Amino acid sequence: MKRKLANVRWGSSLTVMEGQTGGLGRLYVNLKELLIAELHIEAETTRRMLHRLPANSLAWKPHEKSRTLGEVASHIANIPGLFIATLHQDEFDRHSYQSPTDTVSNIRQTFEENIASSFEVLKTLSDEDLLRPWRYKYGEQVIFEMPRIVVIRTTALNHLIHHRGQLSVYLRLLNVPLPPVYGPTADEAA
Repeated sequence: MKRKLANVRWGSSLTVMEGQTGGLGRLYVNLKELLIAELHIEAETTRRMLHRLPANSLAWKPHEKSRTLGEVASHIANIPGLFIATLHQDEFDRHSYQSPTDTVSNIRQTFEENIASSFEVLKTLSDEDLLRPWRYKYGEQVIFEMPRIVVIRTTALNHLIHHRGQLSVYLRLLNVPLPPVYGPTADEAA
């Protein structure tokens, strides 16, 4: 007997098989569906943050050793393109990746293109593909090699979330009202 565990807003659900003893049996989950669901959530949250970017502050930075607001936002826009949209290949050479991210419009457009490409690539990957290794290179130097699923969870999603948090601090310091992330912010709560 199948038992539904959770629904997610885009219509898919997770199910488990109940054993004869009434307890939960083995959990059958499609890895790709879980990653796509998580990417939908994080992309929407990131999109809201990028829509708060003040065009006149891209060169601002909170400290002399910090990246500028524009550099942080550009990095966020490029993460999905670097670490998800390239997973249909066995390796990716960062040396060949170029992206125009010098204006708020370019940053947003780059993010949207990279997210769209990421979803297209994710849809093509099987669970077996997700477990196969992938290499990230800069020229001849191998920066790392790990299973694609680990690349997605750590180098793409966790990395994106980390820099989105950094971006939220920059925006707060610039007195830009913050959008909701995992719940309302002080700016959005009534």
